[in-house]
Amino acid sequence: MSNRFYAVCGILDIEGKILFVRHTYGPAKERILIPGGYVKAGELPSDAVKREFFEETGVNAEAESVFAVQFRAEQWIIVFRLKYISGEPVSDGYENSEVLLLTPEEAVMRNDITNMSRAILNAYIKDRENTLEKGDYKSISLKSGEYEIFGV
Repeated sequence: MSNRFYAVCGILDIEGKILFVRHTYGPAKERILIPGGYVKAGELPSDAVKREFFEETGVNAEAESVFAVQFRAEQWIIVFRLKYISGEPVSDGYENSEVLLLTPEEAVMRNDITNMSRAILNAYIKDRENTLEKGDYKSISLKSGEYEIFGV
């Protein structure tokens, strides 16, 4: 079961270009944005972004670090920096009508990019290494796969 309270999206750099999708519904309809979606109940955010990327673009990617977090009273969104694993980017033909690979500089100049994606990409252009890396902390009370920590 998905929810609207916890969401994820990700910056995936493939040979200097960022992967975007053209959304087909809601406030972002016809606009481009970095892929993402809602976290399912019992799912770690890093697993959710991996799943969403595959579902929306056919690309296998893994969370390397946390680039940003957006908080609103009704929702939070984690923006991951992702590592490309495999797959050729293709539209899912449902949630998006197109996938695009654009340099960050090209993307922020477009009129059809969402405001949040533009803000994220402007920060990425300024300092793409300013992230919280996945830590290797081992919990005494939790099993591997039940938790993750970034920045420690």
